[in-house]
Amino acid sequence: MKNNWENILKQKDSYIWEIPKEFRPGMRVNGRIYASEKLMKHIIKDQAPEQVVNVAFLPGIVGYSWQCLDIHWGYGFSIGGVAATRFDDGVISPGGVGFDINCGVRLIRSNLKFQDIKDKMPEIIEDLYRKIPSGVGSEGIIKLNSQEIKKVLSEGAQWAVKKGYGEKEDIAYTEENGRMTQANPDIISNKAIQRGLSQLGTLGSGNHFLEVQVIDQIYQPEIARQMGLEEGMITLLIHTGSRGFGHQVCTDHLSVMQKAVQRYNISLPDKQLACAPVISPEGEKYYQAMCCAANFAWANRQCIMHWAREVFSKIFHISSERLGLKLVYDVAHNIAKIEVHHYNGKSVKLCVHRKGATRAFPPQHPELPLKYKEIGQPVLIPGDMGRFSFCSVGTNKAMDETFGSTCHGAGRVMSRGEARREVKNRDIVEELRVEGILIKARSRATLAEEISAAYKDVSEVVDVMDKSGISKKVARMRPLGVIKG
Repeated sequence: MKNNWENILKQKDSYIWEIPKEFRPGMRVNGRIYASEKLMKHIIKDQAPEQVVNVAFLPGIVGYSWQCLDIHWGYGFSIGGVAATRFDDGVISPGGVGFDINCGVRLIRSNLKFQDIKDKMPEIIEDLYRKIPSGVGSEGIIKLNSQEIKKVLSEGAQWAVKKGYGEKEDIAYTEENGRMTQANPDIISNKAIQRGLSQLGTLGSGNHFLEVQVIDQIYQPEIARQMGLEEGMITLLIHTGSRGFGHQVCTDHLSVMQKAVQRYNISLPDKQLACAPVISPEGEKYYQAMCCAANFAWANRQCIMHWAREVFSKIFHISSERLGLKLVYDVAHNIAKIEVHHYNGKSVKLCVHRKGATRAFPPQHPELPLKYKEIGQPVLIPGDMGRFSFCSVGTNKAMDETFGSTCHGAGRVMSRGEARREVKNRDIVEELRVEGILIKARSRATLAEEISAAYKDVSEVVDVMDKSGISKKVARMRPLGVIKG
């Protein structure tokens, strides 16, 4: 039976809504959703608040079962969810990370302006499409053997740079320096290894993309200048993750976690929240395997960036260095991290699940590169293929309220099936071309599923996070050309 969420949710201020833990016996913390009144209507329709309630049952959870307004129904956790559990006596849940482990976004700046590329856009999009494999089951240029892939899983983006796929500077501007050191390739299943052997350097399908953009609005000039961003600049945005490898890692551990729930007498309202204590053989092995998938994803985006640089160098007959193709930052969206946070007046070691959520650390945080110490961590928030993307920065308020987390995108309002029915007999490529956006995709079905109407307006989502003080918007990017699977 569906709940009447309009009567259950308690509005705390303009953008915060809470579900009190008294709503359902077994909830350990309140649920909290950041949303405007307008966007809350979409959230209620999706029934995703039910998953906010379910997550509040996790042993060791602290603070809130937290959701951004890009929330929509997912496996176990809704997309857009954050849950922090105590390291000592809390749990880790694959449902709080998702199947596409370290699906994330990487932003690249350039010295190019719109007038430099407007006549070359058809060639740029065609060459990017040929150079970077995309689509379901796509295979990359790099062919790994079982020994070499273990190096990728251990070293992440650092492996790619060592092999010549990028520059040392890229590592400094990648979350975790592109490598989670707790990765243990020796526990990865042969099936996962086989799925990853040929997929390094590929976009995949669904909402993954490579986008050529132009910055059309700057909100905070001083912060933008520190990032090397300015109005009229051409940027590239890469959105993809760990492909079939990460999916298999998640699948492999879900059955293990189902048994662990019984072994440790954990009571949950939804079996998709299957979990194990962070400090347990099952929890530790999942975390080590998840780190492997995260490293694969960082290496994947690093290779794609390298080939995108090659395409631009070839077309403009200038080195990528002279073109100014520099990495601004790379952030993960689907990941769990062991972090120390200030909670209830003391420093506490936590396992922070971010599923469809972006880390948003504030100025002076020790994990930030020196360049961003004064301004905070860059936060990259992609839109859909027909609307804007944004670059924001993390804030101290995010650390206080959301364990240093913010939204990751717009969030769906239509299922993929609904979207396909919505665009039946429409020419999406032509519609986007009229809007000044060139697109190449492996599948017409993907284009149908990814129409703008299938998503909330990312501008509204980012505005809420900006006005709530969780992440402050810095720049807006308008799409010029998109590669999709």
